[in-house]
Amino acid sequence: MTSSSHSPQSSMSFKIPKRGYLYVAFAALLWAVSGTSGKYLFQQGMTPYELVQIRLTLSVVSLGTYFSLRKSHLLRISSRDILYFAILGTLGMGMVQFTYFYTISKIPVASAILLEYLAPSFIALYNITVLKERPNFFVILALLGATLGCYLVVGAYNLDLLSMNKYGIVSGIGSAISFAWYSVYGERGMRRYHPWTVLFYALLFACLLWNVIYPPLKAFDRQFSLIDGILILYIAIFGTVIPFGLYLQGINLIRASRASITATLEPITAAAISWLFLGESLEVAQITGGILVVLSVIILQFRKEEDPSTPEIVRSKRAQSHE
Repeated sequence: MTSSSHSPQSSMSFKIPKRGYLYVAFAALLWAVSGTSGKYLFQQGMTPYELVQIRLTLSVVSLGTYFSLRKSHLLRISSRDILYFAILGTLGMGMVQFTYFYTISKIPVASAILLEYLAPSFIALYNITVLKERPNFFVILALLGATLGCYLVVGAYNLDLLSMNKYGIVSGIGSAISFAWYSVYGERGMRRYHPWTVLFYALLFACLLWNVIYPPLKAFDRQFSLIDGILILYIAIFGTVIPFGLYLQGINLIRASRASITATLEPITAAAISWLFLGESLEVAQITGGILVVLSVIILQFRKEEDPSTPEIVRSKRAQSHE
């Protein structure tokens, strides 16, 4: 696991990261639409508790059914890792789901996104203080650029956060912490398991949590319009299963620090969608912020040396050691 010898898989690691960035970029696109869809449902009277319970339950049922029928090997885990997945699902996935939607139910989506994307800073701090990893100049530069770019893209210079709902602000910071925790703790699990296995069990325990905290399946009792149903299905599949799966695939190849910075493409995507389909104008500062985020993602790729802690490489070496 800690061997420094180069395997066939590790020798390909120079090409792998580009695919990892694409995974996360596509996840950001899907998340951007999901946040707006959630805001619409809240305006129709749905609560964050109901949406999270429905979202997680439908995600687990759909993904679990698919794996059972087509990829049952992805459901196999060791009993000694059940606690790990329980922690990842409750403190990570479960809290990410709730804090984000609770935040956008209390404050504007732009403010919620800005607060959530403090996550890359928390991840960098964790890597330096806990993992004792030496900060990479290009990663730090990209982190600063992406954070500033995100600030400009969402128009935070026009937002008075202190005048907003205090519970929404606290929840937004909580969403950043839980997203950071989910990223780094999920990376740890992927050194043993496939990303889709990690995702399924994170969703499963998050689902169990929200069917205990909130009365089991109670959210399904309410009446839904056709539009509500379509948006709920979108959020469950294209706003949860697919983007979170792609995000973990990205972490699997480029690690949590790079993946979380790349995910700041989400507000750019949301702004572009609003400009293209809703006719909203973009200020010069917002365009500048978008350019900064894109440049930050490009900067991340300046250093392409092999990272022996990348989950894909660790699992490959572990598999070879058992051959």
